[in-house]
Amino acid sequence: MEITDLSPGGFASCCYLVTEGHDAVLVDCTASAEVVREALIEREAGLRAIVCTHGHFDHLLTADAVRRALDVPLYIHGDDAELLTDGQKNAHATFFGFDRVWRPAEQTFEGGEVLTFGKLSFRVLHTPGHTRGSSVFLINDVAFTGDTLFAAGYGRTDLYGGDATQLRRSLQALSALDGSLRIYPGHGESTTLQNALNFLY
Repeated sequence: MEITDLSPGGFASCCYLVTEGHDAVLVDCTASAEVVREALIEREAGLRAIVCTHGHFDHLLTADAVRRALDVPLYIHGDDAELLTDGQKNAHATFFGFDRVWRPAEQTFEGGEVLTFGKLSFRVLHTPGHTRGSSVFLINDVAFTGDTLFAAGYGRTDLYGGDATQLRRSLQALSALDGSLRIYPGHGESTTLQNALNFLY
């Protein structure tokens, strides 16, 4: 399995291309369709889906363009599906004073299931707190943590759907996982889960 961060995308948000053989999945979507297409050609892979850690605008920037160009579905937690189509809830209006929206998700998930795309299978952990539908994706010895957990901190809870108490519970749930897991957060550098948790506690 290969993981490539196609950043720099907008707002310092990471955009991970995960490939195994001829199968590829994007975790969050900020890279241009052209950059994604070139990365796929280089790896002789086909994009199977976009999976979103949560519904804030800075993790969706190019989602519609990539969906149009590569004809792939977007997956997001059911509790964050409304953020795609509401510029107030996805925080774009908060920062820029006007709405920006995206097409509805083709698929939603609830947490606890396994999303399989060819040779790639992601186990979904629902980790509310940053948003109601924030989720972590586990595959092999890797966790894509979105804005739930960074290498040196965690996501804010003062935007729509944020809840500091829920985020604490979500971080406690992550602490039960193998500390050697490599985390790939929504912003910033990769590290081990244990290192990230040590920074918090």
